[in-house]
Amino acid sequence: MTNWEAGPTAYAGPASLVPPPRVPSPRTEPDPLRASGALLWLDVLDSTIRACTGHGRSEMAEWLSRRRAQLLHPELRVLVVGAAQQGKSQLINALINAGVCPETGTGVPTVVRHAAAPSAYLVRRGSPTADWTAEVGLQDRIPLGLDTLDTSIAETTARLPAGSPVHAEVAVPRSLLAGGLVLIDTPPLPGLPGSADRAVRAAGDLAGSAAADVVLYACEADRGLADPELDVLRGLSRFHPGLLVVFTKTDYAVDWRRTLADSRTRLARAGVPAATTAVSSALRLHALRTGDTGLNGESGFPDLIVHLQRTVAAKPDRLAREAVSRLARVTLDELAVPLREDLTAQRDAGVPDAVARLHATQRRLDDLRKCAVRWQNSLSDEIGDLMSDVEHDLRERTRAVLAEADEFFVTADPAKAWDEFEPWLRRSLQELAETSTTWLAERSEWMAHRVAGHFPPEAGEVLPPPALVAAGDTGDDHVPGLDAPPVAKFSPGQKLFIGLRGSYGGVVMFGLVTSLAGMSLINPISIGGGAIFGGKTIRDESKTLLKKRQAEAKALVARHVDDVFVRLNKEARDSVRRVQRALRDHFTAVTEDLQEIVMDSLRNAKAAADQDVAAREQHSRRIQEELAVLARLHSEALALSGVRA
Repeated sequence: MTNWEAGPTAYAGPASLVPPPRVPSPRTEPDPLRASGALLWLDVLDSTIRACTGHGRSEMAEWLSRRRAQLLHPELRVLVVGAAQQGKSQLINALINAGVCPETGTGVPTVVRHAAAPSAYLVRRGSPTADWTAEVGLQDRIPLGLDTLDTSIAETTARLPAGSPVHAEVAVPRSLLAGGLVLIDTPPLPGLPGSADRAVRAAGDLAGSAAADVVLYACEADRGLADPELDVLRGLSRFHPGLLVVFTKTDYAVDWRRTLADSRTRLARAGVPAATTAVSSALRLHALRTGDTGLNGESGFPDLIVHLQRTVAAKPDRLAREAVSRLARVTLDELAVPLREDLTAQRDAGVPDAVARLHATQRRLDDLRKCAVRWQNSLSDEIGDLMSDVEHDLRERTRAVLAEADEFFVTADPAKAWDEFEPWLRRSLQELAETSTTWLAERSEWMAHRVAGHFPPEAGEVLPPPALVAAGDTGDDHVPGLDAPPVAKFSPGQKLFIGLRGSYGGVVMFGLVTSLAGMSLINPISIGGGAIFGGKTIRDESKTLLKKRQAEAKALVARHVDDVFVRLNKEARDSVRRVQRALRDHFTAVTEDLQEIVMDSLRNAKAAADQDVAAREQHSRRIQEELAVLARLHSEALALSGVRA
């Protein structure tokens, strides 16, 4: 029967027991690249190792270096794995027709290789992760008994400290092994066929520690592959080409052909490039004991042996190329992941901090320029309002003083009350000047705070010193005294003359009236009327002179107050202009200092931003160059397996 079959996957192994006839190909010119194809995989692997070292992945470089030495070694190390009770040990024994692997299960891996004379040792390794191919000292190679190998292994391991990493090495003279084939029996994978988590890790650790070139997975033919086993095979196929699934115990599995076909389909759907075959170790051993060639063919082992021999012959070229292709692709993909993440993070990071600081500094400079315009406009407006308010305040206060002075002179006689009035007037005007000056100083300080409020908070304290906005002091000499107005004297002679003038009219008027009665023009009655008229004339003249003096005093006070108003208004305007110039110069200096600080920050931020952008661009170019190198290596790795990128 033809029991060697390969599933519809990308695996390049034989599809049947009898190889297809060789069809002569037309003669072509030799390909110089193919002429050195045996060494291409080594170049790709060395480049991948250098890439690992260059990216700081020394553990990967060391792992690939071990695989490199393993691929250059002429031995083909076949790791036999599987769940418990799947016939792994019996499969190896049937392959070489020797009971080298204990079928009872000792839990100790067994490495079977060729030697001219049989020997067996228990090798104690330095650590559980130590390479099985590493040299060990004589004290770590403990001889075992060949006749009772399972008992000898159990007794020897019992004398060692618990948990000591060990494996058995058995050497027998067999022609199948003489070509460089090494078979490695392993303990059952944990958790199978129920769970794949522990089994995947255990299979990967075994394959790495045992330096396996090919993995052979054993499974009973009566049950087929479970889903966890597919996960284990998928994990193994990432690094190990030539993956082989052997269905055992076909001698009592009635429908093993259907199981083989179903498993092949499931492997193809799962994307696992594994070849499949079915064997019977019992038939093989019985055929070897009886010398039955036909029964040996029915066991399926001749096809398996031919496949293993071809795999040994293919290791330096096809198997090594495929192994390096998978190793390099997995390694390069892992190296590219952080580079892509770094590049993506850099692209998605948004505005760099240095550029953000540059933008913030530019905004500060723009805000400062707007602030300069705002405070200048505000200062100009406040100065205009202040001048208008000062003049209005002075006018209102002087009007109040004038109103009181007018009210005073309604009844008071300037000639008699001037000594009382003039100190009051001078004191009132002095208080007016002092009040106006104080109000001007307070208003100037308020204006300075108002203008300073346009500056940004980060500018700090920008208020001018108090002396800078002081409006000045008002001394006693600011308001001079006022001399009394000239008063016309009403002398007794003048009174007599005015009295006589007024009495003459009275005498004549009363004399004419009394003359009608027969009296003379000059009589006592006319003389009395003249006296009355003379007194009234004197009193009227006195009142007229008083009102004249009051009017003259009011006019004099008005002129004096107006002079004081003009002088105080001039001084107030001069003070306002002086404050304006002082505030303008102060805030201009503050603005220039702030602009200089911001310009320095802007220059530093621009330099830092340019440096940061250049560094980011250089970093991006370096990442892209490294990704391009990894992509080129990845393409070369794909080319090793005959797959186009």
